[in-house]
Amino acid sequence: MHVVEPNPVKKVNLKPYILFSLLIVVGVIVAFNGFQTVQYGNVGLYKTFGKLNDNILSPGIHMKIPFVQSIIQVNVQVTKAETDTSASSKDLQPVSTHVAVNYSVDKAAAYKLMNNVGGSFDNVIVNPAIQEIVKEVTARYPAEDLIAKRDVVAGEVREHLTTRLAKYNLIVADINIVNFKFSDAFNASIEAKQVAQQQALKAENDLKRVQIEAKQKIAQAQAEAESLKLKKQEVTPELIQLKQIEVQEMAVDKWDGSLPNVTGGATPFIDVNSFGSGGK
Repeated sequence: MHVVEPNPVKKVNLKPYILFSLLIVVGVIVAFNGFQTVQYGNVGLYKTFGKLNDNILSPGIHMKIPFVQSIIQVNVQVTKAETDTSASSKDLQPVSTHVAVNYSVDKAAAYKLMNNVGGSFDNVIVNPAIQEIVKEVTARYPAEDLIAKRDVVAGEVREHLTTRLAKYNLIVADINIVNFKFSDAFNASIEAKQVAQQQALKAENDLKRVQIEAKQKIAQAQAEAESLKLKKQEVTPELIQLKQIEVQEMAVDKWDGSLPNVTGGATPFIDVNSFGSGGK
């Protein structure tokens, strides 16, 4: 009896396929790591084995050596830094100041900034500079002037801060003193002073009104006196005689033609009616 042996199973060599797959994966990884995008509003710097390159990269896609180089991005848009500062005014009033500063990184000098200071330049340079300069400027003004001359104070802070940050290639765009906060006692004294000023102004206005009214009365009295004086100057003997004649004429006009029954004085009493009786 003849025994038929089964056909041996051929073993497939998978190593070439695995190797090819690995090469594809590695190639994809290398391809993806060979490019990096610098985002809009930023500039890029090559970093090779931890060392920065001074070549400034503009926004867009850039090639790099995979696993050897990386591209760090530096924001060059205007950035706001806000900080609170406690200081004393020239008259030793405690003042808390909230300041907002808009600044940006000089594109051309991004390498110097990152190489000398690093990415935390806002905490290392900007905020300490703001606090120091605000304290320095605040100490030059009395507390009331800090309120009344806020624009002047902000301008002085900006001038000094611009000079300070320029050393680190940072550009100050604008500065705003958001708020000055004083002690409750100082606020109360300011309020009391304002009330006193308002009362003094009211009293001054009342005094001016009284003075104006008095001047008006004096002017009116002077005008009346002057008018009376002129009238007296106009009275002459001829005018008096003329007035008497006018009065007599008015009396004659009003007379009805009847004589009085009795007349007195130096002339003896005469009964006018008796003449009428005797005629009969």
